[in-house]
Amino acid sequence: MKIFSILLLISVGLTNALAADDWSQFRGPNGTGVSGTTGLPVEFGPNKNVVWKTELPPGHSSPVLAGKRIFITAHSKEKDTYKLLVFCLDRETGKILWQREVSRTQKGRLENVNSPASPSPVTDGANVYVFFQEFGLVSFDNAGKERWKLPLGPFNMFYGFGASPILVDDKVILPVDQDNPTSYLLAVDKNSGKVRWKVDRPGVISGYSTPIIYQPKEGSKQIVVPESFQLSAYSVADGKRIWWVRGLACEMKSIASQDGDYLYINGWGFPTNQPGEQVKTIAFEDALVRYDKNNDKMIEKTEAVGTADSMDKWLNLGFEAFDLDRDQKLDSRDWEIFRSMMASENGLLAIKMGGTGDQTASAIRWRYQKPVPQVPSTLLYKGVLYMINDSGILISFDPATGNVLKQGRLRGAIDKYFSSPVAADDKVFLIGEGGAVSVLKAAGDWQVLAVNELDDECFATPAIADGKIYIRTRSALYCFGT
Repeated sequence: MKIFSILLLISVGLTNALAADDWSQFRGPNGTGVSGTTGLPVEFGPNKNVVWKTELPPGHSSPVLAGKRIFITAHSKEKDTYKLLVFCLDRETGKILWQREVSRTQKGRLENVNSPASPSPVTDGANVYVFFQEFGLVSFDNAGKERWKLPLGPFNMFYGFGASPILVDDKVILPVDQDNPTSYLLAVDKNSGKVRWKVDRPGVISGYSTPIIYQPKEGSKQIVVPESFQLSAYSVADGKRIWWVRGLACEMKSIASQDGDYLYINGWGFPTNQPGEQVKTIAFEDALVRYDKNNDKMIEKTEAVGTADSMDKWLNLGFEAFDLDRDQKLDSRDWEIFRSMMASENGLLAIKMGGTGDQTASAIRWRYQKPVPQVPSTLLYKGVLYMINDSGILISFDPATGNVLKQGRLRGAIDKYFSSPVAADDKVFLIGEGGAVSVLKAAGDWQVLAVNELDDECFATPAIADGKIYIRTRSALYCFGT
């Protein structure tokens, strides 16, 4: 009996160790981008420290890992037809164990470099849950058997969908923040695919952020969601909105990390103005007098011309982004969103979580309002906050004060950055669009240890676990390790 108990304890310990070394959702444990693993390589590439390489169709989703499995989504194009694909790979060898196709029931809007397979899957170890903006939610078990599916949409986001689903308890959580007045937050039963609750959020647009889970010292779990111009927390149990912070930018990124009761988040949008500077706009009634040449109480794209001031300039440059229903005309709602975008300020913020109701007056710990990246989230690791700008400028901050610790251009960084930084083993990993992977010694006074060149473009955020880093390029998934 004593021997059995010892074996049981060993078995439980091994199981817990395995669970601790998983990377089950976008950016890993609760979206932090941080792993506790060690032994990661500093130097790697197509011909160095490759554990395995598996060719895959393109996609911007990140790999997620649990147990012996890796899950990832992709898309393929044959003539003018896209296929939406889900892959399951063996974690040790990279061998494709199964591949499933998900019906493409609608055509989603995609701008710039976005992909039909951008949201990352999420897994509980036994099953995987995937989302495609051109279908909705689907769940498969480890053997590739479809468990349930939930068609959703159509969706209307200017750049296309960017948020990934997460799991909390027995619910799959998905924020649907779109340019229609029909944004919502959805909770789906992970076992049946039935909607547990759905909360309408009509004032929310432009959602590209994956939520995190916040557990207050007292009370139940909350879903914290970056939204346009604000941050909100909702009850996991019923979706009730609990607290919020206003005054943020339009396009909020995924939350960098939690540090006690504080979170760190960056936001970008129109305009790319100087700190404290806002573009002056006018009321819709006055705008009709200025622009509405045909007196239809709308502002058409051909009417929104002029170079008299900054408002004319931004209205002309960003008209398609302000035209929320894509009808080539701005109505009063479109105009108010335009005014809000012009009044918002881009920046990086430290926000105290918790409370009830509007926390704007007291929640913001500090605000950094110099240039911030358009896409990547920031990273909090071992008491230092890291932010990579689009031009390859890396800045480290003291998370308590917002003071800059070091700022400098990464060696060889000439690309735009879409992948968010990740960290483990006293190292920070940053990947440019062209496939240059900078490996830093993690510290406020960070140092570049190596710059590794991959052989393809890279948009996906890496996964880190079990002493290995998993990096997806446009054409393959790599596993690097010593």
